[in-house]
This record gives sequence, structure tokens and C-alpha cells, in this order.
Amino acid sequence: MTELKSKAQIEAMRKAGAILAACHKEIRKRIRPGVTTGEIDQFAERFMLEHGATPEQKGFHGYEYATCASVNDVICHGFPGAQVLRDGDIVTIDMVVNKDGWLADSAWSYAVGNVSPQARKLLDVTRKSMYLGIQQAVVGNRLGDIGHAIQSYAEQHGYGVVRDFTGHGIGRSMHEEPQVLHYGVAGKGVRLKAGMVITVEPMITSGGYAAYIEDDGWTAKTVDGSLCAQYEHTIAITEAGPIILTDQGDC
Repeated sequence: MTELKSKAQIEAMRKAGAILAACHKEIRKRIRPGVTTGEIDQFAERFMLEHGATPEQKGFHGYEYATCASVNDVICHGFPGAQVLRDGDIVTIDMVVNKDGWLADSAWSYAVGNVSPQARKLLDVTRKSMYLGIQQAVVGNRLGDIGHAIQSYAEQHGYGVVRDFTGHGIGRSMHEEPQVLHYGVAGKGVRLKAGMVITVEPMITSGGYAAYIEDDGWTAKTVDGSLCAQYEHTIAITEAGPIILTDQGDC
């Protein structure tokens, strides 16, 4: 059952979201050729701790890191470590902040140095598809309206919409009901109510949407080796419309 949050609870989640958004802004300054994904991970964990928060992902089902770092054909859940970012890469940094027991979740894809026009277009389309989905997150709509908006826009550009990983409800737990698909049929699915807090986090590929998991049990990659980008916000559904709790000032 989907748990509806009060205004006070949403405000508590907004505090976690503000720390997360500020961390992403600082990461943006640090993404460049020659930096390792492990260095970014260490920075993110320090940032959270210095701001009175903790990385919720660390220890989740044995996961050892504060962030996920997914480079090029990695869809999600890539391990940060010794991998050096190179000019032309794209990297997605995904993290969950815990502030006083309330969570916020956001992923952002970054261009490393000078990326190709094809990679830049993928980033732009993926980011816009997320915002188109968020626009549909209004009271009375259904989850299918979010997925349909994302899928329609991405597929107009010939891109694949990953099916194997979805958005989700969030609050005191990282993954709550409902499941938020990034594809679907308008007018179908769970009806949206004020007080729902969900993530909208499309993973869009430059090729097919088929995925596989590497032997580490975490890292998901595109089967065809195509690039993947992802953008994610945590949003609260209110009578006044969706509120982005992880807003970065549209950076």
C-alpha cells in the first residue's frame, strides 16, 4: 500500500533533498577527465556527513559505496572505484541521502570533457523526458501518464527506454510503493494522490533497452553496448502540483 506523507514529512524529505541537490552541484564542478569514480564517491560521502546526513545506499543489501557511478554503457548500479573518467565519457552519479530518518534520491548524468554530439543529444533528451514525466505527476492522473510521456518523447528520437529498472515510492525506506514505470499507457495504472512521494528516473539508451547484470550482481549494462543516460528527481505530489524535493535550480 502506498503511504501518503503529511506536509511536515514532505518538508523533512525536502531537507534531505536540499543536501542531495547541493552535493550534485559540487560534483558537477569535479567531473573532468582524469578523476576516478572512487574519488567522486569519497567526496559525496564526506559532503553528506559534513551536512549532518548519511549515505543510505551504503550497506544496502551489502552495497559498499555511498553512490552508484555508471559510465557509458552502464545503465545503473555501477561500482565507484579506480575507473578513470576520460574525455568523451558520460557518467551517472546516483545517491540517496538520509537526513534524520527521511530520504531523498537523485541521479544525474554528466558529460566528461568534450562529448560527441550524439552523447550530448542523449543527455538532453533523457533530461527532458524526466521533466515531461514529472509534469504528469498531478493529482488525479495515473502512473501510466508519467510513463507514457517519457516513452513517447524518448522513442520519438529513436532511443530505448529501459524496462528492467523503475522509479518508486520513497520516504523512510528507499523503495516503497508504488512502482513507477518509465513506459506505459496514458490513463492506466495507480491513480495519483496528494501526499505521494515518488522518484521519476528514466534510463534512456541510444540503442535497444535490453539489459544484463554483470557477475558482481549489481552492475547493469546495455546488451548492445549502447550509451545510457539517467536523470532522477524525488517529487512530492500535492494539490498545487508536483514539488521537486531534489531541485538543483535546473542546473
